[in-house]
Amino acid sequence: MLQGKKILVALSGSIAAYKIAFLTRLLVKKGAAVKIVMTAAAKDFITPLTLSTLSKNPVYSDVSSGEGWNNHVELGLWADAMLIAPATTNTLAKMANGLCDNMLLATYLSSRCPVFFAPAMDLDMWVHPATKNNVERLIGYGNHLIPVEDGELASGLVGKGRMAEPETMVQYLEHFFAQQQGQILANKTVVITSGPTMESIDPVRFITNHSSGKMGTAIAYEMAVNGANVIVINGPSKVRPEHPNIRVVAVRSANEMYLATAEHFPQADVVVLAAAVADYTPKTVADKKIKKKSSTFNIELQKTVDIAATLGKEKQAHQLMVGFALETNDALQNAQRKLASKNLDFIVLNSLEDKNAGFGHDTNKVTFIDKVGDITHFEVKSKAEVAQDIVKKVSNHLA
Repeated sequence: MLQGKKILVALSGSIAAYKIAFLTRLLVKKGAAVKIVMTAAAKDFITPLTLSTLSKNPVYSDVSSGEGWNNHVELGLWADAMLIAPATTNTLAKMANGLCDNMLLATYLSSRCPVFFAPAMDLDMWVHPATKNNVERLIGYGNHLIPVEDGELASGLVGKGRMAEPETMVQYLEHFFAQQQGQILANKTVVITSGPTMESIDPVRFITNHSSGKMGTAIAYEMAVNGANVIVINGPSKVRPEHPNIRVVAVRSANEMYLATAEHFPQADVVVLAAAVADYTPKTVADKKIKKKSSTFNIELQKTVDIAATLGKEKQAHQLMVGFALETNDALQNAQRKLASKNLDFIVLNSLEDKNAGFGHDTNKVTFIDKVGDITHFEVKSKAEVAQDIVKKVSNHLA
């Protein structure tokens, strides 16, 4: 979503400036062109050399330098978006009142692009009525606030005032550009199942699998930045998607996942079944911890509800269903049978036989198989890139 976008990052003097090195790297990695302007005070926290190296562009801090005049008007016209981060109390006040005593402010007042600002300050400064008034005035001018976060502050206090994390700022930019481009997924509702399930044996033991939830989380995020309203039915996982367009419904067992998915299914335009759902669950669950008594112990299992097959029978003409198949043998044949039997529109096949694919990895190697017989093989990619391929395939189907 940021590929080819021109982002002007502006720093003022705050300890949070150290985060801009990582932000710059993220933006460049996503294909954005990055230029940086900073106040003299910001140089006390991070060097222009660091940011110039990461952005691959000169860093500007003075309207004039030994090489001549640095054109702040040209910078403002160049950018597709300006991100002021960290925006200190002092800088916010000057922006709100049209004061101009440094290159950052000159560029801000000259810019014609959308302006985002990410405040950074101590708790008492953030809640002061003057600061609140300045923030409201800036929003009233049409600028976009990236809210502060709650946590430990440089003063040692704990509360609101922390600058948003680099990943969060990138999400806000991506979401903005997705809306600007009028994506096919805009105003679509997408339901995604993600992560493992846990099937209780007794109060302390359960049956589960190795799913990390990373793939479902990546898909949810990518759907959201493309404008979709996303509902994630999330099994017990250490990861969860974060985005303004994402709502997370936490579940534990296969039956809970089925009930939650079925509840939201009627409103869904797209359903992506990425969770690793248990096929079997204990027939009875002990109400107390089972004690060790003999050398062997048997558990009687019964089938869980097949979520994909059940929903596949209820699927309406306007709905698109995407399934996943994780195989260890006869992968293509098994995936094709699953595609047909569960009434899926296409299926994402990955195999545990492939290196760096499947559970726990940050990468995956997948094959798309759709109901018209098209088969597309991909090389090993990051799960974020796989998610982009899935969203592209979904968008093509909807189009």
